[in-house]
Amino acid sequence: MRRSDCRLTSATWGARCGKSARRVLRGGTGTSGLTARPVPTHHNLDKSWLVQFVEHRVADPRILRLIQKWLNAGVMEEGEWSNTKTGSPQGSVISPLLANIYLHYAFDLWVNVWRKKWARGEVVVIRYADDVILGFQHQMDADRFLENLRERLGMFGLELHPDKSRRIEFGRFAEQNRKRRGEGKPDTFDFLGFTHISGKNRLGRFTVRRKTIRKRMGAKLREIKQQLRERMHDPVRQTGQWLKSVVQGHFNYYAVPGNLDSLGIFRDRLIGHWWRTLRRRSQKRPISWERTLALANRWLPQPRVLHPYPAVRFAASHPR
Repeated sequence: MRRSDCRLTSATWGARCGKSARRVLRGGTGTSGLTARPVPTHHNLDKSWLVQFVEHRVADPRILRLIQKWLNAGVMEEGEWSNTKTGSPQGSVISPLLANIYLHYAFDLWVNVWRKKWARGEVVVIRYADDVILGFQHQMDADRFLENLRERLGMFGLELHPDKSRRIEFGRFAEQNRKRRGEGKPDTFDFLGFTHISGKNRLGRFTVRRKTIRKRMGAKLREIKQQLRERMHDPVRQTGQWLKSVVQGHFNYYAVPGNLDSLGIFRDRLIGHWWRTLRRRSQKRPISWERTLALANRWLPQPRVLHPYPAVRFAASHPR
């Protein structure tokens, strides 16, 4: 199946070797943006179409038979088995690859043809699994593409998620265009754990600012809070080592330029949860806030940028 993975277009990311979420996060310069997500592909892909797509590249009958067994495995809910007419087995190791193959033929190849045939300006396409971001130079292209996309997905039993698909004005000229029309700031969009904001750097030049999604951070902090309660009576050293790995793992992904404030908020709130947990360990000698800060400075890393700016990364990957 590695050969099938290599056949996918360069705009396809996720569930592929060397195509991680970390590498796809780069700045953009489009004017009109379209953020789209099909209703979960794992549940809605048409099995007959999928088999045809796989047969287009795979001729080994043993592989085809194995894939058909996966597709016909059904699902187990509350101890009861039920057959599924559409979709691939959720949680199966093959499901992300099958979904990529399905969207490769249903979306990726069609987008490349549409861009060359109908687009009047530049078009940028990024697909990570079933999350799609498209940038258009002209709003007319974005509106037309959205209409054609709904028709295209309908041919293969898919549809856009009504709450997660929208067209926004975003990019280098979005702010001045909206200001000229008397409108507010450009809209933002969430992608791969970050809220992307059309902003400016210290020199007043356009840049894409990225902040940790608030809901994502809140969910992570609630999870840590619950685990701290379960570890309430563990040795402080052991809990400190665990929190160090949690904070460092969070920073390894979210420590991008411009996101230090969100990292600091995450660290401060985590320290607060740890302090309240330590105070509940004993009613006789509650730990002070100063002592908790000393423990945090010992075990928890400080926020710092761990990833270069997109322009620096691009220059390193494409030397002149």
